[in-house]
Amino acid sequence: MKCLAIADLFITKEMMEQGLTKLKEAGIEVTIREWKHENLEQLQKDNLAIEQGGSEVVDVPNDLLEDMDTFDMIITQFAPINKKVISSATNLKVIGVLRGGTENVNNDIAREKHIKVVNTPGRNARSVAEFTVGLILSEIRNIARSHASLKQGEWRKDFPNSSFIPELEERTIGLIGFGNIGQLVGRFLSGFDARIIFYDPYFHGQTTFEQVDLNTVLTESDIISMHGRLTNETKHMIRYEHFQQMKNTAVVINSARSALMKEADLIKALQHKEIAGAAIDTFDHEPLGDSSPFLQLDNVTITAHMAGSTNDAFRNTPKKLAEYLLAWYKQQV
Repeated sequence: MKCLAIADLFITKEMMEQGLTKLKEAGIEVTIREWKHENLEQLQKDNLAIEQGGSEVVDVPNDLLEDMDTFDMIITQFAPINKKVISSATNLKVIGVLRGGTENVNNDIAREKHIKVVNTPGRNARSVAEFTVGLILSEIRNIARSHASLKQGEWRKDFPNSSFIPELEERTIGLIGFGNIGQLVGRFLSGFDARIIFYDPYFHGQTTFEQVDLNTVLTESDIISMHGRLTNETKHMIRYEHFQQMKNTAVVINSARSALMKEADLIKALQHKEIAGAAIDTFDHEPLGDSSPFLQLDNVTITAHMAGSTNDAFRNTPKKLAEYLLAWYKQQV
């Protein structure tokens, strides 16, 4: 059996080589190729386009398709496995995706051709959850704003939230989405003695936290953090009328997907002080342009779409996927 692994600037050839060792030890022939970009910014641009528009919006270089008909498996992180790829891979039996979702796979065609699609849910859950806690603390305690001011030679003490800077103890933190990342965020923040509530109509497991409706999260939370997947159902689930329901001292965090909130409405809510602040790691258009309204706001902390980008997350993901694929492979032989 033959496997094509497509590396990129985040999960490199070396990481693929090390992470897929168990496949090779099982007798699977692994070929590693690279989806090449000049820099991380260009890769993120393609990745954002795929997340927003699906697997068909970005083309695949022909050099990745060489001898594609000989491979039984394809492993990818960001490279799109679209109609062009699947049509070329006439012997393909399984697609492994090194990420929590499968947005970069044409799942309709994969199903039509009876190709199994396997992903790695929770692969960067810890990195995103830790970053989310950092965003919360940075925004409510003005860490980034103070840093930026000091860099400009200003010993600043006055901030938009100076009259109500909170501690997390006994504050209500509302999580929208309670999957792998949301659960970790809740666990981490419970160590601050905060009250954790969450809204997730798809969660039916056991938890010590309070599962509530969306209205309760919006009206009772001091901090609201987004952790849902982006689907047709969840796109723009938070709009201006929802910001108006929140406390005017509330802070919104988004380290998940930009389109979970209507970005223009978030900006309007921050401008009109409907909420106290926000901390945002993902945007409708990346990188942010010089004219972005976010750059003019003093009540927002912004970072360059980096919540999930830790070396540990990238290095460990091929190992996790290899275990899933090996279990599938043993059922075939």
